[in-house]
Amino acid sequence: MIRLLTALCTSVALASPLPVVTAVPTPTPAPITASTGAGGTGGTVPCPVVPVPPNPPPPATPSPLPTHTAGSPVIGGAAMATTGLAVPAGAPPAPTNLSATSWVVADLDTGEVLGACAPHAYGAPASLQKLLLAATVLPKLNPAAEVTITQEDLNFEPGSSAVGLILGGKYTVEQIWLGLFLNSGNDCANVLARLGGGDRGIPGTLADMNAEARRLGALETHAETPSGLDGPGQSTSAYDLALIARADFARSDFQTYDSTLHAQLPPEPPKDPKGYQIQNDNQLLFQYPGAIGGKTGFTDIARHTYVGAAKRNGRRLVVTLLGAEHLPIRTWQQGAALLDWGFSVPPGASVGRLVDPGEVPATPTPPAPTVAPVVAAVASNPRPPLFAVVSGGAVGLGALLFAAVLLWRRRSRPRAE
Repeated sequence: MIRLLTALCTSVALASPLPVVTAVPTPTPAPITASTGAGGTGGTVPCPVVPVPPNPPPPATPSPLPTHTAGSPVIGGAAMATTGLAVPAGAPPAPTNLSATSWVVADLDTGEVLGACAPHAYGAPASLQKLLLAATVLPKLNPAAEVTITQEDLNFEPGSSAVGLILGGKYTVEQIWLGLFLNSGNDCANVLARLGGGDRGIPGTLADMNAEARRLGALETHAETPSGLDGPGQSTSAYDLALIARADFARSDFQTYDSTLHAQLPPEPPKDPKGYQIQNDNQLLFQYPGAIGGKTGFTDIARHTYVGAAKRNGRRLVVTLLGAEHLPIRTWQQGAALLDWGFSVPPGASVGRLVDPGEVPATPTPPAPTVAPVVAAVASNPRPPLFAVVSGGAVGLGALLFAAVLLWRRRSRPRAE
């Protein structure tokens, strides 16, 4: 029955692919700078954000995100300093059907940033955190090794995204990776983090994830959970996610796992005598010509987050977006619209670049005084600023502890979308 339903869903999805956009044959435009704006007229150009109400409304819960340090260098070029829109001069207009409040479109191979909206704004990653987990742990584990599921692996928020691993069940590491990428399994994230940390366990992997983020130049990224479930001070940015995705897509094993459409998990009698099939949550793979992978995510604080990648005419582009709603179109469709736009930008036109691993001097994780609470607006606000570049001084220890306690009462949808 599962195979029949999967086949029907896939056939429907493939019946109406998104149109392929041919690159526009215009002269290569000069990149803009942060001070000129997209039209070269000066000032910050607002991002094209459609005002839609969050659905469901976010909780009025403090979301502690690190603040930018005054005077810190901007990674990726001067144009990346903007809190608005950055596109090459003369490029086609950016899509206007986006509710994402921060995004980046970049070339996976050259590292050129083709366009961006508030690329360094802090946001919560949701399940996109699993991309950093992959970048950190994939090199460490033998995919053929067998692992037995422990109670620690199943200690995650009830009702959140899981593939359904069974206590005491035996799975290969490869099957655990497929459960992570296809179904965004938080149980799988715990297993991989436990294995990747060795004697240090999950805390060791979290330390390694933060070290890997700094090595990649992803200085706005801080991991508190391996799965992406919200944690105090956990953060990322659209620019950082592009760096992390570029590192992942450079690995053939990641590409294989991430682009797999269906996988079969083995039987685990007596609880599961037959096993079951899982399907990739990323609809870009089913409905976008040339799609090569990506990741979906959602939590109450992060809202919808998304990474998608595709190949066309020899170019491999990636889109990362944060703080979206499933309106006016679904998040993966917003990613597809930005990919179409990116492929229409002539090769060589850019507004910045993705730095190479090790290029940016490593900096320590921001200490507690640089963490400030961002409170989600009430539902009456038509488009609350669910994440932003946070300003302000040190926050009192009591406020931080209060925010942390509230935040750990997190909730995420049963499935990442």
